Amino acid sequence: MSRILMILTSHDQLGDTGRRTGFWLEEFAAPYYVFRDAGHDITLASPKGGRPPVDPTSTLPQMQTDSTRRFEADDAAKAALTTSIPLSEVDVTEFDAVFYPGGHGPLWDLVDDPTSKQIILDSDAADRPLGLVCHAPGVLHAIKKQDGTSFITDRSVTGFTNGEEEAAGLTNIVPFLVEDSLKEAGARYSKGPDGDNYVVTDGTLVTGQNPASSADAARRLLDLLTH
Repeated sequence: MSRILMILTSHDQLGDTGRRTGFWLEEFAAPYYVFRDAGHDITLASPKGGRPPVDPTSTLPQMQTDSTRRFEADDAAKAALTTSIPLSEVDVTEFDAVFYPGGHGPLWDLVDDPTSKQIILDSDAADRPLGLVCHAPGVLHAIKKQDGTSFITDRSVTGFTNGEEEAAGLTNIVPFLVEDSLKEAGARYSKGPDGDNYVVTDGTLVTGQNPASSADAARRLLDLLTH
């Protein structure tokens, strides 16, 4: 059994629109059950601790999947989600892998969170498998290595596309576009068709493009743990 740290956003405001955001339910639920069904121990963390906010759009009926329906019927999982530990209390050396669900929230808080940045740098240095899906890969563009160079330069990644953001109607609301930010930071960004499952692995770094990629990204992370 491995110990997996899942890091969720604490941010719940969609810019100055007055609308709420947070993490995307499918991107949490699908990986959560991939990890749990494989027998692994899961710890949930967020910048502020407590219950991370869920994006209300991701709870709409048309957004539901087998994993989200399973979560809604899982009292133990719902209870665990109310008690995420603050990132400041996390010792990443106690974990075998780290996974970041997406949603728009990370674009506002995790992108600038110093503890999150250090967890990513330390995990990469230790060859600890690190997975990020949908909007979460966008946090990578802001991370600098000790020598001042971009963490993501010449790394192969994917993440929520400009087209997917346009389809969501939030191109002019988000603080930055994931696809553009990764390209500008020097990453080797690639993508599949909008809305389709697309996952990229670069060493121990796994990135998924969108909600449909979240379960496969989690499985890729587990593959790295067993090889």
